Amino acid sequence: MLEVVKNNDLTLAIILKRNFNKNGIEFFTPQNYSQQLGYMKRDKNYIIKPHIHKKITRQVNNTNEVLFLKSGKVRIDFYDESKKYIESRILVKGDIILLATGGHGFKMLEKSEIIEVKQGPYNSKTDKQIFEKIDETKIKIKNEKL
Repeated sequence: MLEVVKNNDLTLAIILKRNFNKNGIEFFTPQNYSQQLGYMKRDKNYIIKPHIHKKITRQVNNTNEVLFLKSGKVRIDFYDESKKYIESRILVKGDIILLATGGHGFKMLEKSEIIEVKQGPYNSKTDKQIFEKIDETKIKIKNEKL
């Protein structure tokens, strides 16, 4: 399953659930995203020709993150650009999420391992702004059926 989390017309995240399955290759992000998320399923002996990625200067205006939930269970809380809470989702082992815009916070619902990929160079002191999280009593989980 693939889910695009939106606030109005703005994509906050793309979630690739652990049970997604499709032959071939598909990219879920628009070409203009500074971080690309795709899925590939190929048969045995399929060949991807050797290649080099050319050095190209790109301008990155915001940091996208891709998180791979290696183990555990995590709640992700989504916020808009003005730090207003929107809604939450639950991620479980094997799920992948690309965080595109807006704000986000996490609560580990179980002991969890997460692998994170984002653009660099990255300076945690200057590249992000911390703000108050939503009150736990106001959490709205959109996908409780796992």
